Amino acid sequence: MGLEARLKFIKLVPSLYDRYIHIGTMAYNQHYRHLWPNGDTTTYIQHSFTKQVLLNEELDINTHLFIIQLDATYVGILKVTLHKSILSFTESEAIYLDKIYILKEFSGLGIGARCIQFVEDMARKLSKRVLFLESMQKGRALGFYLANGFTIVANSTVPFENVIEEEKPMYLLKKDLP
Repeated sequence: MGLEARLKFIKLVPSLYDRYIHIGTMAYNQHYRHLWPNGDTTTYIQHSFTKQVLLNEELDINTHLFIIQLDATYVGILKVTLHKSILSFTESEAIYLDKIYILKEFSGLGIGARCIQFVEDMARKLSKRVLFLESMQKGRALGFYLANGFTIVANSTVPFENVIEEEKPMYLLKKDLP
């Protein structure tokens, strides 16, 4: 059975909050602890992975949260902002992929590429012209996004003051949608 048949994107509901928080926190810590002094990711975790944050995000009809499931195992999380104006693109033209975090042990299996395809499909249904995301300038993620059709369109930075200064640079990337 191929990856596509084995992979599910489950829309977040309150009964899955604890699982989403656990998977999101674990995946973030596996990939991004090096950004923070002493590896302390508390600032980001409190900003992204608490029940209160999830309650607020679920109330925002513009935000869609998903748990990524491979077979019977939860392997990552996905956060999408459906309508966001970026650069010269209006809210009706652009969709933004906020978070795509996959547990390290499931990296390299094609799940990330399938996540991008899932968001592209969502974007097409909404008649979007472009998909945006941000990526760290250092690390493997940037090469992955470039290989999947994204182009760098602007510089950006991590929005948290206490991130290690030399780790803050990010890029804004876009992918035109046919």
